[in-house]
Amino acid sequence: MQETFAQDEDFEQLNYSSNTLKKEYENCHFKNCNFSNVLLPGTVFSECTFQDCDFSTAQLQKTAIRDCRFINCKMLGLRFEECETFLLSFSFESCDLSFSSFYQLKIPKTSFKNCKMAQVEFSRADCSGSDFYGVDFSNASFGNTNLEKADFRSASSFAIDPEQNRLAGAKFSQENLSGLLTKYKLKVY
Repeated sequence: MQETFAQDEDFEQLNYSSNTLKKEYENCHFKNCNFSNVLLPGTVFSECTFQDCDFSTAQLQKTAIRDCRFINCKMLGLRFEECETFLLSFSFESCDLSFSSFYQLKIPKTSFKNCKMAQVEFSRADCSGSDFYGVDFSNASFGNTNLEKADFRSASSFAIDPEQNRLAGAKFSQENLSGLLTKYKLKVY
């Protein structure tokens, strides 16, 4: 009989592309693990921490991610909108989330600290109250996105159309205000 639950366990340097995952993990710590290209349908991660892991192009259909932390992880091309949305919550620190998508997700008050988010899709997402400290948004897409009370003061390389997104109460610095004027092709010095 295959065990399908793990609690309070540490996992290090495992390559899940050749290992079978249990179906539910609670309060587990993963370090230097490879989840790239792994199919994770129906897997539940609750209050887990992932450090220095590679999730690039993992398949997240119906994967439950509840109150999980990702630190210094490579997470290229992930489609977070395919996750189970019930209790979906996570935080990211020093992760590369480039080419990923949060399309139509409700992820208010999410912390993205010092992350690279090149060409990330945020259209129709609710990111209200989120913290984007030190985030590089090169070519990220925002359209009909709720960014109310979000903190962009130290974010860079974003182009957000104030007429196409909700920005009431969002915080910006004088240095990055030009990211709100991109569509007007103005040169701010």
